[in-house]
Amino acid sequence: MPGPLNGHTALVTGATGGIGSAIVQRLAADGAAVAMAHFGDHQAATDLVANLTHTGQTAIALEADLRDPRAVHTLCQQAHERLGPVDVLVSNAGAYPRIPWTETTPSSWQEGLETNLTSHYLLAHAITPGMTAGRWGRIITIGSVIAAAGRHDLSAYISAKAGLEGLTRALARELGAEGVTANCVAPGSIRVPAEDSVVPDPVAMTARQLARQCVPRRGRPEDIAATVAFLASEEAGFITGQTLRVDGGWVLG
Repeated sequence: MPGPLNGHTALVTGATGGIGSAIVQRLAADGAAVAMAHFGDHQAATDLVANLTHTGQTAIALEADLRDPRAVHTLCQQAHERLGPVDVLVSNAGAYPRIPWTETTPSSWQEGLETNLTSHYLLAHAITPGMTAGRWGRIITIGSVIAAAGRHDLSAYISAKAGLEGLTRALARELGAEGVTANCVAPGSIRVPAEDSVVPDPVAMTARQLARQCVPRRGRPEDIAATVAFLASEEAGFITGQTLRVDGGWVLG
């Protein structure tokens, strides 16, 4: 069946995580050919590609360290060679190390910025020449509502995510005349399986989170994927430079 993204090629980073895999599946279901970028998660990437191709969708897996400019260049080149020009970029990969402020070092600070901000710059810089040549493109960065809400032990992460919103607005200004939009999706508290291994008391954590929100349920990866799919579509062509918080009303205004 034809979908809203038929004829488009998407590159999704962090594609094997809970949110990333949901985005991959939604974009593929909407008709896009999807290049899935991961970093050392071979089995999950292989399984996801197999599931998608089994149902007639088009997906490939590519590995890259997005902090390395040469690796980013190779990733974009491989995606283009195997699937065609990439006109949808979902820049999702990142890391969430919790480091108390008093234990933050220049090295950990720099690593946080490289992983959660500079990598997004490298990807956008490598992929946008093809978009501007084709006079059509969608850049969708995945930020975090924490950039607005704040939280303990995440100073580098929060700073990087706030910077990512700024980078997204800058890209909207730089590329709008070339037919390219840029928007940031900021997830709130999204329920993913990895949570069970890092949260000491998931039940208590969920209760605290629901008390912060207007909508009394946890977010789902599919909530983020649906927002990304809309922003990637033709219908979102007049939306750019925006941060959409998908957080159940955790942060208002």
